[in-house]
Amino acid sequence: MGSALNVGVVGVGVISNQYFASFPKLPNLSLAAVADLDVARAASVADAQGTRALSVDAILTDPGIDVILNLTIPAAHAEIALRALDGGKHVYGEKPLALTTADAAGVLSRAADVGLRVGGAPDTVLGTGIQTTRAVLDSGRIGAPVGASVHWTAPGHELWHPAPGFYYQPGGGPLYDMGPYYLTSLVTFFGPVVRVSGAVSRSARERTIATGPSAGAAIPVDVDTHVTAILEHANGVISTVTVSFEVWATRSPYFEIYGTDGSILVPDPNMFSDTVSLATSANREWVELPATAGYADAGRGFGLADMARGIETGRPHRASGELAFHVLEIMESIISAGREHRVIELSSTVERPEPVADGSTPATW
Repeated sequence: MGSALNVGVVGVGVISNQYFASFPKLPNLSLAAVADLDVARAASVADAQGTRALSVDAILTDPGIDVILNLTIPAAHAEIALRALDGGKHVYGEKPLALTTADAAGVLSRAADVGLRVGGAPDTVLGTGIQTTRAVLDSGRIGAPVGASVHWTAPGHELWHPAPGFYYQPGGGPLYDMGPYYLTSLVTFFGPVVRVSGAVSRSARERTIATGPSAGAAIPVDVDTHVTAILEHANGVISTVTVSFEVWATRSPYFEIYGTDGSILVPDPNMFSDTVSLATSANREWVELPATAGYADAGRGFGLADMARGIETGRPHRASGELAFHVLEIMESIISAGREHRVIELSSTVERPEPVADGSTPATW
């Protein structure tokens, strides 16, 4: 393995803690600096992590930083990515890749022009849960896949998050917040989506913050809060997807795949290593399966480490900007299809990422 990539983190909110927890497991990444619009918060995090706190301007131009980990709010994703690329740095960002496909296309185009890499969350699909599911699917144990069903619902993030306003602004909502986990998994399983249809709505329910210093404050809602879609994959599989901030209780399973000879109960794709279950035509009872593929003991940041390994070896990285772009176009098209009551053909496509073999680590694969 070559030298580690020096990582500069922009945005040290809640999700950054999960990335920091992974860095000690990833020897091909070295935390070099952090930055945040909240200067005091950046200083506190830098002290806790034993690194430097820089201004946003400084971290994007610092010659000692190789890659920017972009953990800003969705509205800033494209701007920070473009500035990082202009500063000669690779970029790996939280989802979505940008607010719109037009903005995201600009990021990918700039990266291609300057010969730098773009990667994007979620990297949960690289863990043992989704990768074992893929291995079971590809082995033919459920025959030919026919369809899949996704059902992620909750009352709303304002019940637990102390500053949930951005979840109800463009780039948020149940589709843009939780959809990428499921949609990235579906593309990993079945390949690209060619067309979508859907229906979208939002209730008139008033949203207020339940916890933290702003408890009781009202939240403006500028996104659809209940979304249902039908996705047609290029290989003929049909996926149905429902995501919602309007459901107080449900017994619907999160994620299932249906084949001609069986079904797979897919683990939560927001996690890395939950257990896969299988039922077949010969045994219609669910049976838990051992993990047989994927990065073991993974966490957020493994996609960045996989990208670092790709940079070192010249191979494609799995949590790629192209995959994140395709997922963004799926989401954008679902919203348009729902609002315009029509079927939308997608313009982008993407190859299924290479599987992750059992026992792999992103530093040595």
